[in-house]
Amino acid sequence: MVGLYIPTKQSNIPMSLIPAKQPHLFSGIPTIDLKVPEAKSLIVKACEDLGFFKLTNHGVPMEAISELESQALDFFSLPLNLKQKAGPPNPFGYGNKHIGPNGDVGWIEYLLLTTNPDCNSLRLSPVLDSNSEKIQHALNNYISSVRKIACEVLELLAEGMNILPRNVWSKMVMNEQSDSIFRLNHYPPCPELVRSNNGGNVVGFGEHTDPQIISVLRSNNTSGLQICLRDGTWASVPPDQTSFFINVGDSLQVMTNGRLKSARHRVMTNGLKSRVSMIFFSAPPLSEIIAPLPSFINKQANQQSLYTQFSWFEYKKSAYASRLSGNRLAHFQIIPSP
Repeated sequence: MVGLYIPTKQSNIPMSLIPAKQPHLFSGIPTIDLKVPEAKSLIVKACEDLGFFKLTNHGVPMEAISELESQALDFFSLPLNLKQKAGPPNPFGYGNKHIGPNGDVGWIEYLLLTTNPDCNSLRLSPVLDSNSEKIQHALNNYISSVRKIACEVLELLAEGMNILPRNVWSKMVMNEQSDSIFRLNHYPPCPELVRSNNGGNVVGFGEHTDPQIISVLRSNNTSGLQICLRDGTWASVPPDQTSFFINVGDSLQVMTNGRLKSARHRVMTNGLKSRVSMIFFSAPPLSEIIAPLPSFINKQANQQSLYTQFSWFEYKKSAYASRLSGNRLAHFQIIPSP
């Protein structure tokens, strides 16, 4: 791919980026129709069992989805020196191979953006000039749609768990000061795997959990996303370009006092197919206090808080100072007294 780091025959991919064994496509991902009456109970069960599920009948037109994917591919096909005008990612902007400031790398290039159109315009205009209006329009339409999906899922989840008010989580995402972010990822084919006849994959994005409340992900029809099951094994998620995938984040794990657990996941690339993903990370305002809700604490039943309270700003700062694979919540856990 033009502009992305490509090793020569003499350069080897680090063994840390090549897993020993690739899982087969996993058939156990819950699929939930957003509009069926039992959606709320199905969402609760999926979040409890896996922290991850596929969402159908979401109401977002395929035209809006395809338009943003097309615009993203146009951007990633530009020469590297031009794309770099939208970077470096600090934290927002264009990034290539390096993920964050702590030494994590992957076979990836990406755009990390805010949900503020003006801020995104400042990043993209130097690269695209007047053509930035097209991708801006596609971004605004798409982000508006997936924000609504995130809020609808969170309200159904609250209702299914008998939490009042129903908008206890969605109001954080709809708040004008919400710190939600948006990410476009491009995982190009890895030519060294083809040359070496390795037949496997390399790490595109290393294993991690998302710090936010929930994430809303959509990708093209290329496999690569894997989730870690509760028994510690990795499962490859069958791609579905018409649906969205929802995963629980660290903040929701804390606010449910561990009843829901964030989904650990990673992305693998291969030598033949390109993968594009688009993720909305729903987050509270920076000043929001993250703590278990009272309904998840019952001292009479010896159900104590498992986490200290902290602001989203504090947790975000702590999370982004750690490696991807780290247990970011460990710093905030409380060992229950006997």
